[in-house]
Amino acid sequence: MTSTHEFTRFQSAVPNRLGTFPGVFALVNGLGREGSLDTADEAWRRRMNDGITALYLDPTTVDPTCYDRQINPGARAWFRCTATHLLDLTAEYLTVLDRYSVPWVELSTRSPGTVVYADDVQVVAVPYRHPDDWPLRERTPVPV
Repeated sequence: MTSTHEFTRFQSAVPNRLGTFPGVFALVNGLGREGSLDTADEAWRRRMNDGITALYLDPTTVDPTCYDRQINPGARAWFRCTATHLLDLTAEYLTVLDRYSVPWVELSTRSPGTVVYADDVQVVAVPYRHPDDWPLRERTPVPV
């Protein structure tokens, strides 16, 4: 079977206090903010974040509302599978998460939700919701 997904996301395996699943960069940055990274990993995190910021556009600099919880509830970033350089960099972040025993999962899809931002390496999408996006017909219960 050939792969048919176009988008990949790496996120926490456990929801945070808001019930959302932070992405890989947020997880590593959270470790840094709380002082959990050792000196070498913290220096690496800062260097990598600076490099990624220089290479890739932050969606909020184009659309400050793309992650707004009221306007785009649950919006999350997905990497395009064609963004191999970014995916390679992400693998290093996943290694750090593994080293600090932070559980994460990889999600892949052709349809990440309602896209509210897109560029050549990523999209930000609001997850589909029931009933608006439910693709199946609701059945009426048969009386007994």
